[in-house]
Amino acid sequence: MSACALIAASAFGFTWRARDGRVKATAPRETALAAATTIARGPATWLGAPSDSPAAGISAGDIGTSLGSRATLVQFSSAFCAPCRATRRILSDVSAMVDGVSYVEIDAESRLDLVRRYGVMRTPTTFVLGPGGEITHRASGQPRKADVIAALGVVI
Repeated sequence: MSACALIAASAFGFTWRARDGRVKATAPRETALAAATTIARGPATWLGAPSDSPAAGISAGDIGTSLGSRATLVQFSSAFCAPCRATRRILSDVSAMVDGVSYVEIDAESRLDLVRRYGVMRTPTTFVLGPGGEITHRASGQPRKADVIAALGVVI
């Protein structure tokens, strides 16, 4: 019995570690619409929703500042989150390296409306936005710097 529990816990841990911080492209609108019709609630539902929902993107009014001319990195964080500090350094370094890319950090605790709207389940969660505010990539957990740069390469 304890061997089964150890194996199950190990499998869960390895899976969690492999997926943590991975930058993933958001689904195309047609695929997301099909997923949204089958999933009643959860992070995937916003991808294929109407234009008044998060599928339309994140606006400058949502984040409280102007979007970058080429791309914007948006990080949802919380006060006592250690990976949030490391993610802040990574994203600010990347935004300083690439012209036209801005970085915005949003306190998840004070902006629960945005947390719910965009399906943020944990901190840090990072969004890569195109020049018009459309969400192109998303990462839950601390992303690797190379993955953020690669995601920006697709957007720019």
